[in-house]
Amino acid sequence: MSNLDRQPAPSVCGGRGFVVAEPVRELLSPRRVQLGESTEVRRLLPNLGRRMVGAWAFVDHYGPDDIADEPGMQVPPHPHMGLQTVSWLHDGEVLHRDSTGSLATIRPRELGLMTSGRAISHSEESPKKHARYLHGAQLWVALPGAHRGVEPHFQHHTDLPQVTAPGLTATVILGSLDGAESPGTAYTPIVGADLALAAGTDTRLPLDPDFEYAVLAMSGEAHVDGVPVLPGSMLYLGCGRTDLPLRAASDAGLMLLGGEPFDEEIVMWWNFIGRSHEEVAQAREEWMNSTRFGEVTGYDGDRLSAPELPPVALKPRGRVR
Repeated sequence: MSNLDRQPAPSVCGGRGFVVAEPVRELLSPRRVQLGESTEVRRLLPNLGRRMVGAWAFVDHYGPDDIADEPGMQVPPHPHMGLQTVSWLHDGEVLHRDSTGSLATIRPRELGLMTSGRAISHSEESPKKHARYLHGAQLWVALPGAHRGVEPHFQHHTDLPQVTAPGLTATVILGSLDGAESPGTAYTPIVGADLALAAGTDTRLPLDPDFEYAVLAMSGEAHVDGVPVLPGSMLYLGCGRTDLPLRAASDAGLMLLGGEPFDEEIVMWWNFIGRSHEEVAQAREEWMNSTRFGEVTGYDGDRLSAPELPPVALKPRGRVR
């Protein structure tokens, strides 16, 4: 999914400046962003006070939206570099096309994982004949310096491992959780998991104390470490946890996001992750005026033009606490 903001502000992320080295309960409120004509998303990362969680650098939650008489998701071809996109659905379908020639329809609880590496472009849209409801999350993972120039590729996994406990089913989307490992390619120590809780569940999920974590609420009523987390909000949990108390008053859906704190400082602007203002400026120029990002074939419409990049270079900021 694209960042369709026409006035995106560059932000410095990563490093250890914003990492909390102990368990905390920091509730993040979303920023509402229009995505095309009929889809509104709730943007949780980057957030005013929280830039990343491990290598997770961008989190949008959308729906559930009734799109029976609407076109649904319509995101024209646009570029990415230096990141992976993770598409995750609870309802609906998304048709993915990209400049490597990949074509796939992603359905609920299937992993659509696109690694942009040095450069890729893609489009995402609801199929012309689509389900009534659309509900999901779109997330980005920052690639570390050693792998950010990897060849672009796309993976679609329909069978993912699960961790179960009474009242809990955890589907491992990316990385590993309690010994279960996703088939999706990860480039940093990371975890992404979909947590389905039955009403009345009261359990604990094992965690890695070296990871920092956050939980995104997708649906239902759930308490995470005693904090009620409403759908469309996210609770940042810090580091140093060996387990996570979970309690559900109703059937509930959550996403667990975590990983080792991302040591490298990055510059994130529009749909690019680089290491400097100059690098993202060059990427913008090449999207507009070269063939670096390839061509998406089969999409009925024009590709996105890049917004203007503010001229002022960013400086790293923030301190460990």
